[in-house]
Amino acid sequence: MLDERFNFQKINENRTAGVLLHISSLPGPYGIGTLGENARRFADFLVESGQSYWQLLPVGPTSYGDSPYQSFSSFAGNPYFIDLDYLKNDGLLTEEELAPLNENLNPEYIDYGRLYHERFDILKKAFSRFDIDSKDFSSFAKKESIWLNDYAQFMALKNYHGGVAWQKWEDKYKHRDEQALEEFEQDNWEEITFYMFIQYIFYRQWEALKDYVHGKNLELIGDIPIYVAEDSADVWANPEIFKLDPNLTPKYVGGVPPDGFSETGQLWGNPIYDWEKNKETGYKWWIERIRASFKLFDVIRIDHFRGFESYWEIPYGSETAVNGQWVDGPKYDLFRAIKGELGELPIIAEDLGLMTKEVYELRKETEYPGMKIIQFAFNPEMNSEHIPHNYSTDYVVYAGTHDNETLQGWLNSTDEATVQRAVEYAGLTHEEGYNWGIIRLAMTSVADTAIFQLQDILGLDNSARMNTPSTLGNNWKWRTLEIPSKEIAERLCKYTKNSSRLNKK
Repeated sequence: MLDERFNFQKINENRTAGVLLHISSLPGPYGIGTLGENARRFADFLVESGQSYWQLLPVGPTSYGDSPYQSFSSFAGNPYFIDLDYLKNDGLLTEEELAPLNENLNPEYIDYGRLYHERFDILKKAFSRFDIDSKDFSSFAKKESIWLNDYAQFMALKNYHGGVAWQKWEDKYKHRDEQALEEFEQDNWEEITFYMFIQYIFYRQWEALKDYVHGKNLELIGDIPIYVAEDSADVWANPEIFKLDPNLTPKYVGGVPPDGFSETGQLWGNPIYDWEKNKETGYKWWIERIRASFKLFDVIRIDHFRGFESYWEIPYGSETAVNGQWVDGPKYDLFRAIKGELGELPIIAEDLGLMTKEVYELRKETEYPGMKIIQFAFNPEMNSEHIPHNYSTDYVVYAGTHDNETLQGWLNSTDEATVQRAVEYAGLTHEEGYNWGIIRLAMTSVADTAIFQLQDILGLDNSARMNTPSTLGNNWKWRTLEIPSKEIAERLCKYTKNSSRLNKK
């Protein structure tokens, strides 16, 4: 008789798969993907292909560089994702008003500059026809007041100051003088209410999409960065939980040290948390952030998980990440507080990069699954932690993430010896398609969950790459032209079924 540990039925019940595609990359009119009908059609594709998860990037309002990882708020939704056709159906916009938004668009790439100049004008037209006295709107504003008031006021003040970062505002606003803010609110009530209206519409459309997704027995995986943007409502409204000087300028910023990928490391520029002050509050802000994330998503991936064990602290104003130092993070104390308030939560720990024994121990203590990346597997010695024969079940395996080359791009750009090792290890053939062979390799691994970028399922090259870290100007722009075909759904379903990952809900 088999030992009771070898419960194959239970193992197979835990095996799942999903697809990573950000809302912005969905097809459709008006220059960017939205929470509208094509989001539902993509959910239908996931059902047809036997998937359990739709994974997304952060969905907050984007700021400098258009990165979803640099947002004006950890709680707010991206106004660009609001579906304008739904607003037309609600009687808030007209066909004639929407028509110019489709002129001279490239359907494959997002023009963020054009969105910035056009989208808020059209949303203000919708706002002018909206009943702000509706009970539903009032209820939303009250329910979300813990973050919504600060965010709406922050955005209105940002416009009042010509869009500059909040550290350059008048001192009375920068330092949140209570009387000054009350007067500003009275004088700019309509502008502040407009930003509340945007969030009301975003959340209403999000909840409708989430209900549709759940009705298809799918779940949403979301993503939250460990840090927040310096120019954000989060830092402006909560300066005490960050390491700032008396003028509210960061003393230190985040990043990672020099490594094999970069001689100068990565300088992210995000303010560093004052973890002692956070602890004194019982980690209140973090608990509310996680609570808000689970209103949007069923599972969340926390980016740069190793930073909770120790993080690379770089003096503010540094030109590179070279002169940083390792500083202890909150470790399990933070997650103990989150668990005590919110209970057990389905969280994925992004444990990539420079890992230590202490980081592994922290992940084990939290019992969060980690991540493996197939593209990192085929080093010369073939003993990488990312190669499937070294996996355990408590991982999510990806062929690649939004920060990697696409599979086809990687196969085109990497050295011949590495490709040959992948060919021999995975049994790759041109008949199957190398991208599908790597998908098969990840699918048949022991990792509980396997996630694939849509670009890799479609076999696209690096022109479809989502992000190249430490670069600006060409990231976050890719869009698919159409929802994948029935033939692609059937093929993905076959791979999913053959590896016992078919949606079992």
